[in-house]
Amino acid sequence: MRQALKYFWVSLFTSSSIWAFAQTNIAQINQGPKFTVKGLVIESDTREPIPNVNIEITGGDYTTTDIFGSFRIQARIGDELTIRHIDFETVFYTVKNDDEIRVEVEPTVKEELEYSKSKKLSRIDQSENYNTQIDSAKYYLNKDAKKSIQFIADALSRSKSTKENAKAYQILGDVYDYWKQYDLAVSNYRISLQNSNDVALQFKLAKAYKNNKSYQESLNTYQSINKGKLSNWQLVELFEGKGDVYLLIKNYQEAIKSYQKGLNIAKEHLITPKITDLNSKIAQSYNANGELENADVYFRKSMQLANTQNKKRAVEEKVKVADFKSEVNDFSYEIELRKEALNDIEDIETDSVFNNESSITPQKQNYKIGRAYASQQDYVNAIPYLERSIEEADSKKDLLVQKDATRKLSEVYRDAGQFDKALLAYQDYVEVVDELYAIKEQEISQASRFSKDIVSKQNRISSLEGDRALSESKYLLTAEQSKRQKLIIYSLVGGVLLLLIVAFLMYKYIKQQRLANNLLALKSLRSQMNPHFIFNALNSVNSFIALNDERTANKYLTDFSLLMRAVLENSEEDFIPLEKEIELLQLYTKLEHFRFKDKFDYTIQVDENIKIKEFVIPPMLLQPYIENAVWHGLRYKKTKGLLRIDILESGEDEIKITISDDGIGRANSKALKTENQQRQNSKGMGNIKKRVSILNDMYKDKVDVAITDFQDEVDTGTQVVVTLKKD
Repeated sequence: MRQALKYFWVSLFTSSSIWAFAQTNIAQINQGPKFTVKGLVIESDTREPIPNVNIEITGGDYTTTDIFGSFRIQARIGDELTIRHIDFETVFYTVKNDDEIRVEVEPTVKEELEYSKSKKLSRIDQSENYNTQIDSAKYYLNKDAKKSIQFIADALSRSKSTKENAKAYQILGDVYDYWKQYDLAVSNYRISLQNSNDVALQFKLAKAYKNNKSYQESLNTYQSINKGKLSNWQLVELFEGKGDVYLLIKNYQEAIKSYQKGLNIAKEHLITPKITDLNSKIAQSYNANGELENADVYFRKSMQLANTQNKKRAVEEKVKVADFKSEVNDFSYEIELRKEALNDIEDIETDSVFNNESSITPQKQNYKIGRAYASQQDYVNAIPYLERSIEEADSKKDLLVQKDATRKLSEVYRDAGQFDKALLAYQDYVEVVDELYAIKEQEISQASRFSKDIVSKQNRISSLEGDRALSESKYLLTAEQSKRQKLIIYSLVGGVLLLLIVAFLMYKYIKQQRLANNLLALKSLRSQMNPHFIFNALNSVNSFIALNDERTANKYLTDFSLLMRAVLENSEEDFIPLEKEIELLQLYTKLEHFRFKDKFDYTIQVDENIKIKEFVIPPMLLQPYIENAVWHGLRYKKTKGLLRIDILESGEDEIKITISDDGIGRANSKALKTENQQRQNSKGMGNIKKRVSILNDMYKDKVDVAITDFQDEVDTGTQVVVTLKKD
């Protein structure tokens, strides 16, 4: 026996270890770094964006798409993304990386019928009237879904007005809502609302949307309700409903605000049941948001208020507060509350019976009391409550509670050192799990069959209404309607043509305006002659005059005036012949060399194969790069440097202009500059980049500029390569 026990506990320890290891790995995955997932939801055929799509991370954040169909949400790798909307089937996506998600969906077409006020049915069987079928549907609503739906179908076949249609579809929605077919409930409530503007029906639609996890649609429905037509009770329900949706999407602050608004109205008009409910829900919201002190305050209020109502409501609130105390590890107070609840449940059970899904069943409370004692390591008190829970759960066929209580009892016996009893309890637990598994399989199979039957009934109703709509449309189709339809079609065609003309004119206007803006920008940039060059040139003239070298000063000033004249002549042109630009470069480089003869020599070489006259270039495009090479590279070089300007053919319709120097390089030059010099240089280079960008936008990538460090020595030097394409 001891050997068997030893084997049992080794197996249990191994299983527990594996389970713990798996949970640890899952936790590590789920605790990975969060990042922003971007996505887009569009229709697959029209490529139109879909706004207000519900985007939810399982157990995590919630958002919706904007008017462009885009969304952003915080997620981790491995999280499951749920993409839900009333007009298409729900999409599930597992996050694998931070790549943008593109979701293309096919909308589900739902027939939403409208009925004419003047429609008539012929030869109605008076023996079976509409009201009888509706009453029968209500009777079977929570007993037999299929029978209830059948009676509604019969009622619709005998309906005489849009009001009767609205009532039938509302009850059909109630049937689906009760049997948790929330998508079908939404569809039928929407059809009913087309024939009736009932406020109570709007509330039902909002709740059905919420239960179907279409949270944004639920909020929109609540928002669309006219508050001026609501009673005080309905106003409280409105804010409570919005709070429930915000709580589900984990927007706790908005949930608390909505609940608080409802609570203020309930207090003002002494709506006692809602005051209790809303205090409880505010407490739950604070608890979910981690504000435990506020949660405790509101739970105490709700429990005090519940004690002034009927016993069942008081017990429900005690159980909620006990669950809260369990979460914050206040096990002593939890046990006290659950024991009080048990005493009250015994009194209530004499007048009413609770189903196993209720939160206040005796078996659940005994199990939770035993679990609380076990958390305090008080195994002596834990065991009787767990055994009592198992016994009650067995008598009421509550296998879920029986399973949990049996497993906990096995763990308590183990921790108490009673291994024989632990083994027996664990064997009972395995038997309960097997039984529960078999029952769940049966329930799944039954649910599948039930769902198929429900869908079949709904399709039959849709088909029936489709046939009725078709026959009525034939009856109401007259010559006058035909004329109106033609008029509408012609109006639509004319409107579309008018829109196309307006769009074309706007496109032309925007294009012309953009061209004008580009031309204005180019003119502005061309007018900004580098003040640095002019200032230094005039300083050089002044220096020559100061040294009484008038001849040199006159010669320098003559060349400078020729350069300035050529620059001004070309200032109004976007492009000039390459031949003129080369002449400008030769003149400019000559002037710079004249001032810094001891610092550098220069060469300008033009490939003989290039047909210079066939190429054009923006004026003074190359001058700033030559100036940078001289003033920021070669001027600071300790030895005499070399400036090379090479114009070579790189293709049939393309040339490369290379400006290279063996100066100190960009990094060293930047280190020597003052803050003002860096700013001035940045501005000059920025103007060149803007010019190139605008010209490329206007003339389709005609010019390309690349700047690199081209050698690996003490003086790294700089190389600028300008690629120029032929027209």
